[in-house]
Amino acid sequence: MKLALIRRKFDANGGAELYTQRLLAALAESGHETHLFAESWAAPPGNVTLHPVLVRGGRARRARRFAEAVQAQLSTLQFDSVFSLERTLKQDVYRAGDGVHQVWLERRREFAPWWARWLIGRGSFHQGILDLERETFNPSNTRHVIVNSQMVRREIRRCFNFPEDRIHLVRNGVNVERFQNLDRLAARARFGFSESEFVMVFVGSGWKRKGLRHAMEVARRLGDRGVRLLVAGKGKIPSNPPSNVLFIGPLAEVETAYAAGDLLLCLPLYEPSANVVCEALAAGIPVVTSVQNGAAEWIKHGVTGSVVDNPSDIPAVLRAVEPWLTGARRRIPIELDELRIERNVQETLQVLSLCRP
Repeated sequence: MKLALIRRKFDANGGAELYTQRLLAALAESGHETHLFAESWAAPPGNVTLHPVLVRGGRARRARRFAEAVQAQLSTLQFDSVFSLERTLKQDVYRAGDGVHQVWLERRREFAPWWARWLIGRGSFHQGILDLERETFNPSNTRHVIVNSQMVRREIRRCFNFPEDRIHLVRNGVNVERFQNLDRLAARARFGFSESEFVMVFVGSGWKRKGLRHAMEVARRLGDRGVRLLVAGKGKIPSNPPSNVLFIGPLAEVETAYAAGDLLLCLPLYEPSANVVCEALAAGIPVVTSVQNGAAEWIKHGVTGSVVDNPSDIPAVLRAVEPWLTGARRRIPIELDELRIERNVQETLQVLSLCRP
């Protein structure tokens, strides 16, 4: 198929952008003609035709102007299917990988101090995204929607009443082999961990949304038990982090973080489906996450990890972590085929083929 994919920006540290990169590469390897429409892209995979979409303006209007500029370009071209990973004006398939902005604002209000709640979402940027989101989820503008969790499916139905039979669940996928048979001792030596230390791993950027503050508090309370927290990702390091927290910045070889770790701690306030959960499971380590993360649907309680109802409830998170602290490092049982990017690509193509002329 001749496919048009839309994604505004590529950041080598962003989970959604990394997913797009993997998907593009897999589609090209499968023999499909792929075209990428993007405002900026560091290094598109080979065999992908890049269509630069140049827009100007401030943060409040930039998403809208990108959507309009993409639509203007698409109107002059012909594709078997237009697949958008952004909130745009008209597409055959929209992948709601960023979730529902309306729900993200609800979550922010839920976890914000009472005095700050009324301010959240009032700015022109958020109003612009909400307006664009309503257009994206208008059934006359989008033929099909792909979600990466049942959580997002429910949110779309609640907020927009998009037709149920046009919403398709396609869970995330990763290059499983990348996270297999890793050298634990070498990874631990790289970061300065001893074999006796229990290492919790936090991977990702956007630390406020992903709950780093809560993860650090968990680490602080477990510091006297030889527990460390390894933080891999981009962000402003807090002024006084606990002494048992190690910040290593963005990590191209993120698999080494999982190799060094004993558990992934992922406590987002809102996350459609954190790709790091899929990565950690592929690496064979358990995951403690929050119900506000759609990827919690991967977790089998007590087998592959634990799920908490409130990421800010530190005692509850500690109780979830506790069973994994004792004994030798566990390699959790997991069906690897469920995690593969190849499975994700095949299911994605099945949805895209519904739009073939």
